[in-house]
Amino acid sequence: MKGIILAGGTGSRLYPLTKITNKHLLPIFDKPMIYYPLQTLVEAGIKDILLVTGGRNSGDFLRLLANGKEFGLAHLNYTYQEGEGGIADALALAEHFADGEKICVILGDNILEGSIREAVDAFERQARGARILLKEVPDAERFGVAEIKGDRIVGIEEKPARPKSHSAVIGVYMYDGTVFDKVRTLVPSGRGELEITDVNNAYIREGTMTFSHLDGWWTDAGTFESLLRATNLVAQSRGAKA
Repeated sequence: MKGIILAGGTGSRLYPLTKITNKHLLPIFDKPMIYYPLQTLVEAGIKDILLVTGGRNSGDFLRLLANGKEFGLAHLNYTYQEGEGGIADALALAEHFADGEKICVILGDNILEGSIREAVDAFERQARGARILLKEVPDAERFGVAEIKGDRIVGIEEKPARPKSHSAVIGVYMYDGTVFDKVRTLVPSGRGELEITDVNNAYIREGTMTFSHLDGWWTDAGTFESLLRATNLVAQSRGAKA
């Protein structure tokens, strides 16, 4: 399975920090943010990885990560997203890299305590379709929320005012080779972006979406509040003292 890290965007919610650097290069405790999703993929056994970035500071990723030797990689691939087209638009840039194989996509601002290896292994055994990771959260209205009936997901609603569950869809998605066909059918949302939730709902309508529950804590790091929360969670997990 191949890995894709989506690390584009303008980081407008973290301005003025992002005036001079890409959001994903900001520190989370003692490491740049981008280290965490990269390590998550490597720990799950995924070594063929593409980093999708954008903006004025994209070259800094190459200076920081080079070919990924620090993570035990022989090579690290890069591509560039022009403008702000949303997560699914960024994913579309990975079609040539994926080359029809299964992929594991992780958002560059997602910080996970636990491993995704079990979910990755389960998807490797899955004949086709997609698999997403869910986490029970108290503030589900901030995220895409899965409606579950029995052992299947019947729908995902993006940032609902009245969530139908507390199961947030975290930023880790596994897809088969048909994902790029699905992306091509999308129309921009009210935000003017191609939404990853629409991709996931296409798999749900197809009846090929599965899911796993994430062990351990998880947070995004795209706002000042969540950036602080991510730093505190990592520090606590390392036993750091103030």
